Amino acid sequence: MFTGIIEEVGAVVEASEGILRIRAPHILTDSQLGDSIAINGVDLTVAEMDSETFFANLMPETYRRSNLGELRAGDLVNLERSCRPTDRLSGHIVRGVVEGTATLHSLTPEGDAIIARFTTPPELLRYMVVKGPVCIDGISLTIVAKDAGSFSVSLVQYTQDHTNLVNRRPGDRINLETDIIARYIENFVKDTQEARR
Repeated sequence: MFTGIIEEVGAVVEASEGILRIRAPHILTDSQLGDSIAINGVDLTVAEMDSETFFANLMPETYRRSNLGELRAGDLVNLERSCRPTDRLSGHIVRGVVEGTATLHSLTPEGDAIIARFTTPPELLRYMVVKGPVCIDGISLTIVAKDAGSFSVSLVQYTQDHTNLVNRRPGDRINLETDIIARYIENFVKDTQEARR
C-alpha cells in the first residue's frame, strides 16, 4: 500500500522490453530486494539494486494499463516506497494498481498553483468526484473540477517542486488510479441489486 506522497523523483537509466532500471539514491537508503516501490504509481518489485539504482521486471499487463512502456533513458519518474503499518497516511489509500491512463490536456497557472486538466475515459471518470481523491502518476491529489470528459486537480507549490508533473506536456499519457472505495461501493450495490432480482 502507498499514500501517493512522492519521496523522490528518479531518473530512468534503462528501459527495454520487460526491464526498467531507475536511479534513486534517496529511496534506496533503506530498501531491500523484494520491496515494493511505486514508479509513476505502478507497484513494482525491486529485483536487483546497488547504492544508486534499482531494477524491476515489467509484465505485459503493466504495459497494457500504464505509461511505463513509453519511458526512455533520462525520463523522470515519481517514486514512493510502500508504507509501513506505523506510517502516517498523508495522502490517501493508494494500491499501486494502475487502472488505465488519462491524457494531459493543459497546465494553467492560477496564483501560486497550477490547474492540471486531464481528458479521461468515461469508465474511469465514473469513479471520480469533486473533492475526492485521485492518484496521477503515483501522486495523491484532490479533484477540483470534473465534466463529461475530463477532470482537473490543483497543484500546490510543493507538488510542483517535488514531482515530475510540471515537466509533462499536453498530450502526454499519465497513469491513473481511482478511489478503490468507490469501486467497492459500486460492486457491493450491484451484487445487492442482483441478489434482490
